[in-house]
Amino acid sequence: MGPEQATTDESLRAEREKTDSELTGSLGATKVEADALVAIARDDADAALSGSRDLEDKAQEASGTTAAAVRTLGKERAAEDVALSSERAHADAEASDELARREHFLSNLLAFERKETDLRLRLERSRSDEAVASRENFFAMVSHDLRSLLGGIVLTADLLSIAAKTAEPAAQVERYADSIHRFSARMDRLINDLMDVASIEAGKLSLIPAMADPGALVTESAEAFQLASAKHGIHINSEIGPGLHRVTLDRDRILQVITNLVGNALKFTPRGGRIEIRLEALDASVRFAVADTGCGIPSEQVDKIFDRFVQLEPTDRRGLGLGLFIARSIVEAHGGQIWAESQPGSGSTFLFTLPCLPPT
Repeated sequence: MGPEQATTDESLRAEREKTDSELTGSLGATKVEADALVAIARDDADAALSGSRDLEDKAQEASGTTAAAVRTLGKERAAEDVALSSERAHADAEASDELARREHFLSNLLAFERKETDLRLRLERSRSDEAVASRENFFAMVSHDLRSLLGGIVLTADLLSIAAKTAEPAAQVERYADSIHRFSARMDRLINDLMDVASIEAGKLSLIPAMADPGALVTESAEAFQLASAKHGIHINSEIGPGLHRVTLDRDRILQVITNLVGNALKFTPRGGRIEIRLEALDASVRFAVADTGCGIPSEQVDKIFDRFVQLEPTDRRGLGLGLFIARSIVEAHGGQIWAESQPGSGSTFLFTLPCLPPT
């Protein structure tokens, strides 16, 4: 337990002791006050009864009441006193029972509320600890990847310097320069992802919306991945449905979403597989889909893949798991929705919708 949690627990314990003390004092004060009010009321009632009986006795003396009548009256008054005493004892017992019920109810209610508070506190702490651990792991991976990429650039630059002094440096220089470009591109992509995540967390994800043809984005994405898909022995094609409307969107951001989905599909689709980029018009939106014939995603993990700092395979070093979180944030910032449909061994389909303007 950290010092902050220990401080919180101590403050909670002290606050509960204070509440218990105030509750006990409040109930005790209430009982004393109630007893005092009852005693005053009974004293007033006894005084009134005694005064009434005195007047009645004087009236009987003046009228010359017989001794038998006096004895009968005495017996009646004794019976009344017994009945009154019994009623008061019954009322006292009921008041005591009611106070005991109130104490029991308040005690149980307080215990229940504290149990609920403790449970919620444990859950929040568990989630907080998991989030901190996940974030620390994430930043450790980021540091590792940045160092690896930077180390690759430095090493390749050294090799480039050596190759430049050889008799025929052209081929080696070109190869090493290409490697430096690839390392630099990966670093740039990683840094951009980190900047996007920071903007999303701050609620400042930048969008520059404009009217655009969504079909052109699909065509451009398919063409951009033709070389990479051919290198991996994967067939990629696009399918654009009829009746599409122009959509208000940030062209670069939506391209970022599509290329992220297609790039993920390339990672998890084996050689000889297929990737399809589809676009169709709905009633008031357009729907993009990227389908692959890869390994698929277990059903219990499908809902987690769009979370930040989450990787389905901790040992997978082909990314940091930020792409889908950023993609979801971009789509939702456009007023759309994104989700995945997948079964292990049957490939995956990632879909997202964007609202569109009505046709003119």
